Amino acid sequence: MFALADCNNFYASCERVFQPRLEGKPIVVLSNNDGCVIARSNEAKVLQVAMGAPYFKIQPYVQQEGIAVFSSNYALYGDLSHRVMQVLSGFAPRVELYSIDECFLDFTGLPQDLSGYGLQICKTVKQWTGIPISIGIAPTKTLAKLANRLAKKGYSANGPVVDWRNIADTDAVLAATALDDLWGISRRTAVKLQALGIDNALALRRADPKRMRQQLGVVMERIVYELQGQSCIPLEAMPPPRKQILTSRSFGEKLSSFNDLRAAVSHFAARSAEKLHRQHLATSVLCVFVATSPFDTRNPSYSNSATTVFNQPTQAAADLIQAAHQGLQRIYKPGFSYQRAGVILPDLQPMAWAQKSLFAERDTNELQDTLGQINRRYGKNTVRYASEMLSQRWHMRQQFKSPSYTTQWAELLAVRA
Repeated sequence: MFALADCNNFYASCERVFQPRLEGKPIVVLSNNDGCVIARSNEAKVLQVAMGAPYFKIQPYVQQEGIAVFSSNYALYGDLSHRVMQVLSGFAPRVELYSIDECFLDFTGLPQDLSGYGLQICKTVKQWTGIPISIGIAPTKTLAKLANRLAKKGYSANGPVVDWRNIADTDAVLAATALDDLWGISRRTAVKLQALGIDNALALRRADPKRMRQQLGVVMERIVYELQGQSCIPLEAMPPPRKQILTSRSFGEKLSSFNDLRAAVSHFAARSAEKLHRQHLATSVLCVFVATSPFDTRNPSYSNSATTVFNQPTQAAADLIQAAHQGLQRIYKPGFSYQRAGVILPDLQPMAWAQKSLFAERDTNELQDTLGQINRRYGKNTVRYASEMLSQRWHMRQQFKSPSYTTQWAELLAVRA
């Protein structure tokens, strides 16, 4: 038995934890640089605020309807996610952290009243973190995902928990479920299934798994078996190793000077090094890229990238920053208004496997460890590379950002009697 615990309207719920006055009020959260809507509360959905809507287009409507607007606060969301997952991990022998707001739990061998157990989990998570969750329970991960979807829509009179085994007519539920509402099926795949005469989840469950494998591959075969109640997708206690790391951002304003871009790519390279270090990985290749806005028709467009291959795999920020600077020098052209830049590490391997040079002059890992310890103890960016500080103009526009209540001493919530 599997359970999928999913935070309800997670980003909006995170904002409500520290601003209870927003309970029951419509909320939208915007993407980087306050560009478009990436999260909505149920109240905002009722007001028909579309996902992905550009903020500048809906701003008059947002103000008219009194919708609360927030810039993305990933430090807050990430910390609250970690707290929720810590609580969930105490309720099952094995868990799989699927995304920032979703977690699979292994319920095999637990008490038979799993609905009651799920309600206890929901109550505890809400009480300890302030975040509401819904839980779907089923014999397979695909059905657990579907049961969770039903729980979020209020299908069950049992509150935010749906046990697939307790549904009286599962055929009716599957018949009413669109193909692209199933876990692992995209709109493009749904079109291919419809061309084969399969129009809904019930028809897919009744399909021949071997035929599905011949037509659409082994993944589709597994989905059919999972819909039939046969578990084919195991719980991943450890996520698979990452194949690449991308650190990129659109700028708060268009940049044209080399030093502005240099500060940005320095920061991206340093953050990439932190990710490598946390995951005990190394890279043998770095690619830096820059681009103008594809939507700016008044100015000339330009985009380019440069790749550096290291003599030996590294996770050292100094090596990555130096390579990013050298690459930027090769591709930078004056006279353009750059909107975006980034660093890609496309060739990753475990640091323990990295072949070291016999003539290496320094141990960069020790420096990286020391920097990490200082920043963890005294706060993010306590120590950083000087090239990151050449300019602040590349920083994102976040005019609606809430405080980082749980990760910055200076932004702790103040309570006055």
